[in-house]
Amino acid sequence: MTRTALPTVLRHHLAALRMLLVFTVITGLAYPLLITGIAQAVLPGQANGSLLTVDGRPVASRLLGQNFTLPRARGARPDPAWFQPRPSASGYDPGKSGASNLGPNNPALAAAIRARRATVAAFDGVPPAAVPADAVTAGGSGLDPDISPAYAYEQAGRVARARRLSPARVRALVDRHVQGRQLGFLGQPRVNVVVLNRALAGQGR
Repeated sequence: MTRTALPTVLRHHLAALRMLLVFTVITGLAYPLLITGIAQAVLPGQANGSLLTVDGRPVASRLLGQNFTLPRARGARPDPAWFQPRPSASGYDPGKSGASNLGPNNPALAAAIRARRATVAAFDGVPPAAVPADAVTAGGSGLDPDISPAYAYEQAGRVARARRLSPARVRALVDRHVQGRQLGFLGQPRVNVVVLNRALAGQGR
């Protein structure tokens, strides 16, 4: 019995289909499972979103900034008992990540910075000249959890007053949360506000 050869076009299509299935299994299943397994074994915290937990329940991520405000019934204003992050064009909403796109010479940006400086100075009880630049300028992503050590120390007095703690105790807490440059030379020293406030929660109020 003579076996009929498949048409050339059909054979090419079947070969392409087999390759598609093989690479789907390799790149769509095997490779992601392998990388996920390695990440979970080597860096489980980072692989799962660098989460902060309280009583085993996730409450925040070290990678995402957030607002620390009073309850909405009281106007949703910044809560003086917490360290505040830098401004965010998206209100720290991950679904609206982004900057304001206002250039450095834009009059609207200059006016916003002046207004923010006055607001921060009044809120923290310091002279406007003492307000650091990152307290009045938003990050590019709108989700930056870090502030400069200068801004953290500038807020320490206000946090201490609101919590009835000694200023030295609050400044010591900031000291412990100052992170140096990455790899010793990349970026600037910084303080993660989310992590700092998590530690502050254990200091009493």
